Amino acid sequence: MSTALQRASRRNGPLAGAVIAVCIVAIAGFGGMATDTTSDWYRGLDRPGWQPPGWVFGPVWTTLYVMLGLSAWLAWRDVEGPDRSRILGLYAANGALNLAWTLIFFRSEAPVAAGIEIVGLLATIVLLIRGTWPHNRAAALLLVRYAMWVAFATALTWRIAVAN
Repeated sequence: MSTALQRASRRNGPLAGAVIAVCIVAIAGFGGMATDTTSDWYRGLDRPGWQPPGWVFGPVWTTLYVMLGLSAWLAWRDVEGPDRSRILGLYAANGALNLAWTLIFFRSEAPVAAGIEIVGLLATIVLLIRGTWPHNRAAALLLVRYAMWVAFATALTWRIAVAN
C-alpha cells in the first residue's frame, strides 16, 4: 500500500466508528427502545401548541445524527495533541447525555430532571463548537443546527415540566 493511501486510511478509518456510535445513540434513544409517545403518561401531558408534530422528530434527529457523526469524524481527523482527548471525550459525553435525556424524560417520566439534564447536553454542544472551531470549522458548523434544535428542545422540555 502506498504511503499516501496508508495516511488516508489512518485519517479516515474512524468514520465507521463515528457513524456506528451515533447510530447506537439514535436507535437506543429514538428507535423505539427508549422513546414512547404512545404511553398514557406522555399523552396525558399538557404540551404546548408550538410543539412540532410527532412525525417531524424522526427526520430532524436523523439529519442531526448524521451531521454529528460527520463532525465527530472531522474532529478525530483534524484535532491533534491534548485537545483531541478533550474533544473526543466531549463527543462521548454528548452522546451519553443525548441518550440520558430520552431515558429520563420518557422512561423515568421526569420532565424537571430532563430539563436540568438537557442544559448539560446543550453545554456540551456549545463546548464542542468552540473546541472544534480552531481545528476544523466544518466540524464546528455541522453542530450549529444541533445546538439550535437542542435549545428549542430545552425550551419545550421546560415548558412541559412547568405545565405538568
